[in-house]
Amino acid sequence: MSAVPMSAVPTGVVLDVPLAGLGTIGLAELTDRAGLLTRIDRKYVVPRSELDAVLVDLDPGVRVLDIDGVRSSAYESVYFDTPELTSFLMAAHPRRRRFKIRTRTYVDSAQSYLEVKTRGGRGVTVKDRLPYPIGDRATLTTEGRRYTDTVLDEADITGTEGQDLVPTLTTRYRRTTLFLPESSSRATIDTGLSWSTVRRGSTPQLRLDRPGLSIVETKSGSRASAVDRILWAHGHRPATISKYGTGLAALRSDLPDNKWAPVLRRYFR
Repeated sequence: MSAVPMSAVPTGVVLDVPLAGLGTIGLAELTDRAGLLTRIDRKYVVPRSELDAVLVDLDPGVRVLDIDGVRSSAYESVYFDTPELTSFLMAAHPRRRRFKIRTRTYVDSAQSYLEVKTRGGRGVTVKDRLPYPIGDRATLTTEGRRYTDTVLDEADITGTEGQDLVPTLTTRYRRTTLFLPESSSRATIDTGLSWSTVRRGSTPQLRLDRPGLSIVETKSGSRASAVDRILWAHGHRPATISKYGTGLAALRSDLPDNKWAPVLRRYFR
């Protein structure tokens, strides 16, 4: 299977120097030890110029995901929503029960998945996913729509019945994944961040690049992880940010953005 053209994905900044002394972990072991499909996510927006100072404080036992010698992988995600942007508006206003639908492509290995993320009344995120044909990653196939409807129905989330689900936003970035043995949790570091709307009819495509930013996301149980504590020690606090919601609001001034206003003012506008 051929890989997705690398010209479509920002090169970003590979974090080799501050992470050089850490051991590695393979994907199978990471999935086994820290799958965490049900988890609490905390996100931080960290200027790239301040990121190395955080990483050098990591415990020497932290391990970096390595896939065939690659420790920073290119990702592409295509988000789907109704024409009325039901998913976006559920997050913007916000609703206790909401959903997010996307295809995620691991560019280096040319693998794609359809992912449906749901959030219930207690704020816990659950991600369900299905292997997906890479050539269909920008569309929702009949099988994909059937799978999506099933997941939303089981999660008791409404809002898409009888409506089309169309591609709305594409995000691209490079991701480095950390495994924290002491809590069996993960953290991800995204650099080379880029957002673009999907061209439709006469509507022009809009694009936003933020090479000077990184997004650090911790994925753990109810307790904060060691990475959270290091970020706090360096003055970084969890931010209300969503690659889909914040990115679309940054690109389209006609959409509600109060939920993400502090992040938008500081980092995107």
